[in-house]
Amino acid sequence: MHQSNIQIDLDEYLNKYMYKNTGKSDITNNVKNIVYYALQEENINIENVSVSIKTVSAEEIKDINREYRGIDRSTDVLSFPIFEKEELDILKNQDNKGKKLHEIELGDILLCLDIIKQHSIEYGTGIEREILYMITHGICHLLGYDHIKEEDKKEMRILEEKILSKIEVTE
Repeated sequence: MHQSNIQIDLDEYLNKYMYKNTGKSDITNNVKNIVYYALQEENINIENVSVSIKTVSAEEIKDINREYRGIDRSTDVLSFPIFEKEELDILKNQDNKGKKLHEIELGDILLCLDIIKQHSIEYGTGIEREILYMITHGICHLLGYDHIKEEDKKEMRILEEKILSKIEVTE
């Protein structure tokens, strides 16, 4: 798979926000690289992949979090995967047997920039790193990762940091 085969439906507001806060006008290539390296790490070889990333307000994400997860509070990122991890494992095995899937939609990621900005200040990471981290975190969820159990959380964090280091985002 090549980066050109990765389609990102990226909220235009996110690019405007990044430009206003970092001077970078388009993070689409960074996001494509995140998806590319995540799929590479998971040994998922699909010709065309698409992901949707949208921004929402703190109130909107709170409502969505309550509706879909039963948690009545705002959060920084929510992911809505199309596939369960077991289904993705089946797709990987099909590829190993020569039955290659040509196109897949991984799902949707919702970002709350107000909360991400608060976290960037709280953690001292900077807004660019925090946004790219949250996108990476969301992509990991789309690939079936979870952080409910401590051992799963560690595995997910290792993958996130691997991906971020490959796109040269470390702080």
